Amino acid sequence: MRFTKKEELRRLQQQRLKYGNDSTPYRQSSNLGRFFVGLIMMTAGGFLFLDAIEVVHQFNWASALFRIGQFNLTPGLVLVPFLFGVGMIFYNPDNDLGVILIVISLVMLTAGVLFNIQFKLRSMSSFELMMILGLAVGGVGLFLSALRRM
Repeated sequence: MRFTKKEELRRLQQQRLKYGNDSTPYRQSSNLGRFFVGLIMMTAGGFLFLDAIEVVHQFNWASALFRIGQFNLTPGLVLVPFLFGVGMIFYNPDNDLGVILIVISLVMLTAGVLFNIQFKLRSMSSFELMMILGLAVGGVGLFLSALRRM
């Protein structure tokens, strides 16, 4: 039986829809298995990687939040405009300058704390690091391939 080019192309497209790009038929259970195995691997690798990170901060009331030239701006100095803002608001609740001083002080204090946080990876062997990253990246690959086939 001879097919025209259009019929052959249509037949190949239908076969591709039925079987996918490779020659094996799609199996929903296989994709579901790939999805969950990838999800478990990705979660385990991410957990182990985040577990290996140590968070250290160097925040204290005398440390410099920001440096402006030779002048160090400490958290105690940031609290001065905060206190003025609180006093202004208690004196006149409609005072916008007091609210602005409080907001700027809190933003600077939060930014100073965040800027003084350091992340360190704990000491581990190359094998452990390769296994952790292999779990995470392999899990992402399985997870995405299962999503692509669904």
